[in-house]
Amino acid sequence: MNFQRFEHINLSCHDIDASKTFYQTLFPDWFVRAEGEWQGDRWIHLGNQQFYLALNHQPAMKRERQPYREIGINHVGLVIENGEKMKMSLEANNIEYYTMSSPETKFRIYVNDPDGNEIELVEYQADYALK
Repeated sequence: MNFQRFEHINLSCHDIDASKTFYQTLFPDWFVRAEGEWQGDRWIHLGNQQFYLALNHQPAMKRERQPYREIGINHVGLVIENGEKMKMSLEANNIEYYTMSSPETKFRIYVNDPDGNEIELVEYQADYALK
């Protein structure tokens, strides 16, 4: 009852510039909402008016958790408008992806960002009531 919207996801990145480039390739309309430093490390809030990724530059860190093999977030799903256009953009930018199907979706496209975080890009069927 009190929930309004999903605001942001906070990600530690080995290379913040590579992550910024990756996400702006997926979503060219995303912009830097804010940026700065905290305890000597860069951070960027990258997104749009409704949602953003809080990217934190952590070049000394490495991934320890294995998605789908340990407790925690396995992937993040983001709704897109045009799955066919997204696939063409991914291919043009040499970004690997795979797809899955389900009755309520027109496209379910999965990509990994530079740090191995899996992102699901979903285009719902036009007649799906909960899109």
